[in-house]
Amino acid sequence: MSDDNRPTSSTSPLPHRARQALPEHPVRIALLDLLAEVGTVTSTQAATRLGHSSGLCSFHLRQLARHGLIEDAPHHGGRARPWQLRWTSSDPSGREVSEEFTALARGLEDESYQQWLAHREQAPSEWQHDESFSAVLHLTSAEMAELATSIRRLLADYREHDQRAARPAGTVPVAAVTRLFPLLGQ
Repeated sequence: MSDDNRPTSSTSPLPHRARQALPEHPVRIALLDLLAEVGTVTSTQAATRLGHSSGLCSFHLRQLARHGLIEDAPHHGGRARPWQLRWTSSDPSGREVSEEFTALARGLEDESYQQWLAHREQAPSEWQHDESFSAVLHLTSAEMAELATSIRRLLADYREHDQRAARPAGTVPVAAVTRLFPLLGQ
């Protein structure tokens, strides 16, 4: 995405500090996703999970920290430097911080999808499609939570592919985005 096509501050769903640090950079997006999933991570752990070098992950973790998105996590000596999302400990109530992270995550998802649409013709022919779908369901709050748990369990079956050695030939990173929310006023 060129700078001309990048969302402006008035149209972007991302907080200002996230827009500065994340110009559609896939490694930084993957690192934030990983931190959201596991809580804390070192550059070596991130490299193992994401299939990049430790040096590359270390560089991008430091860049995310420089822009205030992550911070050093408490650790017990040694050379390991664990990182955590900054807003996991910034607000004792968690409410405002959680909303900021949610906005960041949704903005990253939207931006990644727009990037995909703009460049899908560059993918090998067998990958030039996507599997987007949606449905409106009539659920109770408990059923919505049960559905979310089922989706997470289904996705967990593929987490072994996070380890480079366990990946079948021909795998590529695929975004799996699920949003379950009530349609108010319907």
